[in-house]
Amino acid sequence: MTDPVATPQVPERRPTDWKGKVMQRRIANRYAAERRFHAMGLGAVLLSVGFLAFLLVTMIGNGASGFRRTEILVPVDFAHAAIRLDPASFRGPGREAALAAADFEGVLFESAQARFGGGVFKILSEGAWLTVRNKVADNPDILKGKADIWVPASSAIDRAAKSGTPDPELDRVRKITDVRTSFDVSFLVGADSTDPTMVGVWGAFKGSLLTMLVTLALAFPVGVLSALYLEEYAPRNRWTDLIEVSINNLAAVPSIIFGLLGLAVFLNVMSLPRSAPIVGGLTLALMTMPVIVIAGRNAIKAVPPSIRDAALGIGASRVQVVFHHVLPLALPGILTGTIIGMARALGETAPLLMIGMRAFVSAPPGGLTDPATVLPVQIFLWSDEVSKGFVEKTSAAIIVLLVFLMTMNGLAIYLRNRFERRW
Repeated sequence: MTDPVATPQVPERRPTDWKGKVMQRRIANRYAAERRFHAMGLGAVLLSVGFLAFLLVTMIGNGASGFRRTEILVPVDFAHAAIRLDPASFRGPGREAALAAADFEGVLFESAQARFGGGVFKILSEGAWLTVRNKVADNPDILKGKADIWVPASSAIDRAAKSGTPDPELDRVRKITDVRTSFDVSFLVGADSTDPTMVGVWGAFKGSLLTMLVTLALAFPVGVLSALYLEEYAPRNRWTDLIEVSINNLAAVPSIIFGLLGLAVFLNVMSLPRSAPIVGGLTLALMTMPVIVIAGRNAIKAVPPSIRDAALGIGASRVQVVFHHVLPLALPGILTGTIIGMARALGETAPLLMIGMRAFVSAPPGGLTDPATVLPVQIFLWSDEVSKGFVEKTSAAIIVLLVFLMTMNGLAIYLRNRFERRW
């Protein structure tokens, strides 16, 4: 009689010796690896914060002086000027025409030459006469006598006064009249200029605002509705797959390609006005829409199927399920994608250069079809100027752009949190 097949012998398992040297070494290695991981994570965060702080400190340090302007007190003798100006002509319907025709530059030059002698153009800004014109526009009665007017100094004197470096012309002017450096309101309410002491960001800021409004008004509803259709209604076939692949590819296309598309379609085919916010908004909307569609689809997918089943179970229609339950729950995620897309659009320069928004615009746009530029393009143009006075203005414009971006993102984050619902 043969023996039955013997079962394999299971080796006896000994209890883990947690106090042994081998196990203690393994535990120590685990703790050390965890400490290294925490240190690397903390180091990465501190490095990112350090770069951000360096950027902010550098921009604020270089751009803070761009918000200030040096002014010189000049006594302007209107009553004894060679060019006679009638106060009555600056009132009534013909006021603007009289202001445009009057030679305020000659009046200021005559008064400054009598006060400072030679070298007037080295002392005063090229646009200093605009300050005189504005004073006359506010109070035409000053034309009857003499008025002490603070006018902007030249770029060289402005830089010397702000930095505290010795300058012979500045020292000569200070011995003759008063010199002050104060907050430059005109930088926030003016437009582009060839003189760095007279430039302003309001024209570019308003152009960016109008362009972003057009972008948001087109990209957000079209992107959200496209995401809803693809996720909730579209049949699953090869055409849907082709559309999904195309949207994903469009989100990765370089921005200058959208500029070429806007140039070919909106300007050459549709003959829309060149360098206008409506064209810039249409071009940036094409670039932003795929990002919103992708983020919207992911947010809609994240809504639990039980929400849809419960709504259908109590008699809601398909449209009611989508717009009363799915969309409100997915809205925070959709707004997150919108924030990313709009922030990218606000900082874009290449597509706007292709549609002509790099023109010299000396007045803020009055509407969507008026010539305009945007803050990134304005910063690009100022950084390419030869005059050293534009350096601080470029940094100051970057600060304005960052504040605009943080304000826009803060508003979007508030709306996202406002519409957020938990389940």
